[in-house]
Amino acid sequence: MDGGGTGIAGERPIYLIGMMCCGKSTVGRLLATRLGLPFIDLDRLIEDRVGPLLPFVQREGEEAFRAVESDVLVEAATRPRSVIATGGGTPTVPGNLEIMRKSGTLIWLDVPMQVLMPRIERAGGDRPLLFGLRGDALRERVRELLDARSRVYALAAFRIPGDGAPDEVAARIVSALTDQRK
Repeated sequence: MDGGGTGIAGERPIYLIGMMCCGKSTVGRLLATRLGLPFIDLDRLIEDRVGPLLPFVQREGEEAFRAVESDVLVEAATRPRSVIATGGGTPTVPGNLEIMRKSGTLIWLDVPMQVLMPRIERAGGDRPLLFGLRGDALRERVRELLDARSRVYALAAFRIPGDGAPDEVAARIVSALTDQRK
């Protein structure tokens, strides 16, 4: 598919938002390929700047991480026609949502808690906001974050079910973007 100026992605970046482990990076790569666009993973850009995220957050604190994240977001927002996977908390930081809404199209990958939790239990142990949590404490923290963040995520232009195979989720996004252009 054409991701250029006449394609379904238009001239604006596509931001994937949603909870950690909802598939933003995996789906984002597939979506970028389908649309013929570059893929940007904000967390990887931050790691390029500060090193591994968990030690950085443990050493410098979440506020320092969010400041770097906001700087990297501003830089990524100036790159036209890309698919950008954000961190789970990126749109909740003051100013970030406005940057994304003004510069691009926001897509919320909405994954239900019963699908999200097994993913987080498998892969989320290195997440700074979940580090060291297990069992009920982990579930409670994820529920707390999801409840708080969902209000912000709901401001996205599109709410796409994020359960299912990554290819299927990418196809849902392409379909939503195509329908919007009609």
